[in-house]
Amino acid sequence: TFVARLHFSIDKTPTMVFTRFVEVGRIALINSGRDAGKLCVIIDVVDAARVLVDCPSTGVPRQALKFKAISLTDFTISLPRSSKSGNVAKAFDASGVAEKFAASSWGKTLARRSRRAALTDFERFLVKKNKQQRARAINAQLKKLK
Repeated sequence: TFVARLHFSIDKTPTMVFTRFVEVGRIALINSGRDAGKLCVIIDVVDAARVLVDCPSTGVPRQALKFKAISLTDFTISLPRSSKSGNVAKAFDASGVAEKFAASSWGKTLARRSRRAALTDFERFLVKKNKQQRARAINAQLKKLK
């Protein structure tokens, strides 16, 4: 069971602190293993430490994953427990979650990291030279202000 903490605002109304709960239909990002970096859908809760995930649209096979291996996102889709892979794929594609995640700051950060990791030696050299050129331009403007 998960316990949600309540905080009381000035007018004494309780507000929920946590908004990302482990629930059927919650979209998660896999952090480790062969499917690291892929989005998946929680299909069922196996026990207090594992969930059953599936997402044919992103290439994640149906499997049980530990909570430590996933990060919950803000996105959910409406699914019944233990849905079939075809229904999961239809709901995932219809909701447009992959595009929404890619447009979020989290998705943009992951895309930036993977793009930087895939740079060739020459491209890294060009990045360094562009940084130097930018720094020179900024310093020149600062000297004008003094």
